[in-house]
Amino acid sequence: MATLQAFPNNPYQENTYLVYDETGECAIIDPGMYTAAEQNTVVNFIKQNQLKPVLLLNTHCHIDHVLGNQFIFQQYGLKPQFHEGELQVLEAMPVWAEQSGIRYELSPLPDAYLPETGTVHFGNTTLELIFAPGHSPAHLCFYSAADQWLAGGDVLFRNSVGRTDLPGGNHQQLISNIKTKLFVLPDDITVYPGHGPETTIGYEKQHNPFF
Repeated sequence: MATLQAFPNNPYQENTYLVYDETGECAIIDPGMYTAAEQNTVVNFIKQNQLKPVLLLNTHCHIDHVLGNQFIFQQYGLKPQFHEGELQVLEAMPVWAEQSGIRYELSPLPDAYLPETGTVHFGNTTLELIFAPGHSPAHLCFYSAADQWLAGGDVLFRNSVGRTDLPGGNHQQLISNIKTKLFVLPDDITVYPGHGPETTIGYEKQHNPFF
């Protein structure tokens, strides 16, 4: 069984997730650690729970989701994995950071990119890839059917959806992907978003004002 732990990080209050199972292996999703205190909180949790980070995953490459990529690489030797369509976003982040007054250490580049469909594995855990662009050009969600949750990045939030006014955003595409790829999941699936509290597929189908 995979357990998911959230850490709100950086000025954007982005949710960094650690996912780990009974083997002790863990995946780090969207490391947004910005301050030394935020870095220490994540590292200490890993140490205290005797975890072994083996995967660094980015749902997409906006600045708030990649601020900790270099730190995780330095700490654990892990390069990020994301869809190749996000590379253009990552390459734009140094200018974005400078314009926003955000300190940014360059993220390492992947040795391998993730496909639109398929799975990633660590320990006894399998995460299914769900390709859901619209907020960003090649956004991926990570779905654990066995554990009934979705690490959804900035696609679907509680009572909201991801913004689409950034480069590569497309509102119609985002809404379509939520309807055809997320809302087909079971209603009791918990959605862990990139910002804010968790929700469920069933709740959003019933109450999200965008649908």
